[in-house]
Amino acid sequence: MGLMEAALLLVAGLAAGIVNAIAGGGSLITFPSMLAIGIPPVSANVSNALSVAPGYASSVVGSRADLRGQGRRVLRVVPTALAGAACGCVLLLSTPRDLFDYVVPFLVLGATMTLAFQARLRALVGHPREVPPRRGVVMLHVAVFLCALYGGYFNAALGVLLVAGLALVLDETLARVSALKNLLSAVVGVVTVLVYSIFGPVDWLAVAVVAPATVIGGYLGARVARRLPATVLRVVIVTFGTAVGLWLLIRALFLG
Repeated sequence: MGLMEAALLLVAGLAAGIVNAIAGGGSLITFPSMLAIGIPPVSANVSNALSVAPGYASSVVGSRADLRGQGRRVLRVVPTALAGAACGCVLLLSTPRDLFDYVVPFLVLGATMTLAFQARLRALVGHPREVPPRRGVVMLHVAVFLCALYGGYFNAALGVLLVAGLALVLDETLARVSALKNLLSAVVGVVTVLVYSIFGPVDWLAVAVVAPATVIGGYLGARVARRLPATVLRVVIVTFGTAVGLWLLIRALFLG
């Protein structure tokens, strides 16, 4: 790896950490950057998953104020996130990727539209405060498991999916939902680090360059997200999620 290639990965990691903390989808910056310097696709996907994981942890630190009062909820859903992420890692390492590549863009676009039209969807399925507690708990676990499953398989835009799913089933401000998203993303990151570092074709030099940059970017992005009004934060996430989903769709249909 030359100096210019290392500089490209360093800038990509910093930008990805910021984007992941605010909206999610930072892997769509680091993953293509790894491909651009010649890392094979599967190795790039695995190395990318390991690289962005530390940035999620720093995002949790940056948004810890909005996690206060969610301790019991966190304890309930972390095991679900662990299970979903582990299943996603197994899928990546044991199944053909072509079919899932076509499904992923629609998952991202669907999650984005869910967040964009959250009020209308709540009118159809019921506002979280109107849903019976037991049903609400089930909906929360289903949302977390499916998002973590996706994150263990293909990390890009995990934050968009988590924000959309959590905002639909929780009666919380978007800032508190975003903080919980950061924590669950970190949980998924821990699983991918453990599984892929043992079983995946990791490019450790690329990880060594990108990972520290995502830590700095993740902390900065979380601080910025806390200061954004809810409407602005929603617009940013929806805009970025739409762009990510369309990019993934184009890549699957024409560049795959």
